[in-house]
Amino acid sequence: MSLKVPKANSLQLFKEGYKHLQGIDEALLRNIQAVSELSDLVRTSFGPNGRNKLVINHLGNLFVTSDAATIIREIEVVHPAAKLLVMASQSQEAEMGDATNLVIILAGELLKKAENLIIMGLHPNDVLQGYELACAKALAELEHLSTSTLPSPLTLKSLQTAIRPVISSKQYGNEEPLSKLVAEAAMIVMPSKPASFDVDNVRV
Repeated sequence: MSLKVPKANSLQLFKEGYKHLQGIDEALLRNIQAVSELSDLVRTSFGPNGRNKLVINHLGNLFVTSDAATIIREIEVVHPAAKLLVMASQSQEAEMGDATNLVIILAGELLKKAENLIIMGLHPNDVLQGYELACAKALAELEHLSTSTLPSPLTLKSLQTAIRPVISSKQYGNEEPLSKLVAEAAMIVMPSKPASFDVDNVRV
């Protein structure tokens, strides 16, 4: 004779607040929605005419900035998919020092387009393959879209031309005098082999 043990109706395996989502309608589309919300948050701060954001972090400190790296660093992102996007933007900042906002906005737009394709019935793997083919095509086209190249050795005028767009994204309207000052300073301290220069030696 066997004894039948009744099962609990609501077995609590995870901590309070945990949500289990499954299926395309729940898990995948909600991940896309979370990334889209993060993208929309920093979208209006993009470019030289981007608007400032008022951010109050968990310590109560107040920040007024249009820098996407500062915004996503101070807000508390808890969604796993959005955290991946934050990590991608932080990697971009660590490697290149700029374009963190572009990474978030571009990823958000790609996922919004992918959402429409998934709702139409396309499998996520097919969407991924299409994006990989588009990435390869874009990288191939970029090689033929350069409008100017820096001469070797560098000249003051060519360096100023290269620096101007970077400064205009942060100090719009003052890019002419600032790019000239930065180019002059760079030409003074630049070693004979610029490729071997360590940017960590720069202190402001």
